[in-house]
Formats: sequence, structure tokens, C-alpha cells
Amino acid sequence: MSPRLALLAALLSLVGATPPALPVPERGRLVRLDRAALEVTHGAVARSADGRLQVDVAKMRAVSRVKGPPVAELRFTYLGPTAEQAPLASGELRRQVGLKLRAQDGCNVVYVMWRLAPKPGLVVSVKRNPGKRSVRDECGTLGYRNVPPSKTSPVPVVREGATHVLRAEMNGEQLRVQVDGRSVWEGDLGAEALTFDGPVGLRSDNGRFTLELLAAP
Repeated sequence: MSPRLALLAALLSLVGATPPALPVPERGRLVRLDRAALEVTHGAVARSADGRLQVDVAKMRAVSRVKGPPVAELRFTYLGPTAEQAPLASGELRRQVGLKLRAQDGCNVVYVMWRLAPKPGLVVSVKRNPGKRSVRDECGTLGYRNVPPSKTSPVPVVREGATHVLRAEMNGEQLRVQVDGRSVWEGDLGAEALTFDGPVGLRSDNGRFTLELLAAP
């Protein structure tokens, strides 16, 4: 084959070749927080035999001891209702589990809560009470604002024994929530969500769970 024909054949082979795959950007790495990495502010959190977190109390609140970016993932298995049921301060008896972001204290925090009962669904709220810190002595149930999503889709009904993954990530005022790897909530939290800051955390009410909380290192 002449040099000219050989060059033409090489060019044609390149046109039909499959281009090499571009590298996929790595998602932000999260690490599992063990029991010692958590500050429990209400209720109790135990360590299960396999190293996960265990919750068997009607009310549990906890935050990471180290402040990092507002992104967290909660992997949980629902084990059923707690033996003792405790209503919220509003009087409603609700079963739920979820994440805290920018948790400055109990009066200033962003909540991403997966409600199991009585009405299942995902609710995002900003609790803001400038100058107040103590739920018991200062803010109580004041300062809550439920945030309407710009995009949303239903979350699955949580069955006893089922395992799910809840992930939430803030980028400025914008929040994106995923359930089991699928986007279920996107929206703007508003500028007030950036007026306080703190670590990520978790919360549960009236449910028994084994849990893993993952956060940015």
C-alpha cells in the first residue's frame, strides 16, 4: 500500500473509533462518624455490635463534634416504633428521622426530616431564632419555617426492617436532597439559612433505628 493510501486508511479508522471515556469527577468523599464523634444533646445513642449507631429512645438529638461543610448522609434501618411514645412540643405525635445542617444550636438549624407517621413525606425547614440558644429556656417551637421546594418527587413509604439512605447537601442557599440515590427535593432555603452556622447532625422521634451518619472529613 502506498504511503498516501496508508495515511487515508489510518484517518478513516480514527473517524470510526470510539473516543476514550472522560474521567467522571469524584463526588465529595464522606466518612462515617462513630459514636465518639457525636455530641448527644437529647436522648441517647448507643453503639451496636457491628459498629453502627443504635437509637431506642423516643427523642434523640445529636451533632458532630467537628464543624464541616453542610453535607451529610444518613443510612438507616427502621426497626419499628419506640416502646414509649413522646409528642413533640407542639403536641403532635410524629415518628420521623432526619438530618441537621448548619446546626449552631437547638434554636438555629436547618432540618431535613423524613416523616414516617402519621403522614409520610419529606419536610425541609429552617429554624431561626437570633440571639437564642436553648430550646427549653428560650426558643421552644418558635422560629420554624417550612421551605417549599422548587422540584420534588415522592419518597417511599418506610417499612419496618427496611434500609434507606437520606443525603442532603447545601450549596449556598440552595439545598438538594436525595433518597436512595434519587433526587427528591431541590429548593432555595433563603438568606436566613446562612445567618448561623454549625456542624451536621441527626434527629429522631418515636422510632427505633440503626444508623450510620456520614459527613465530610
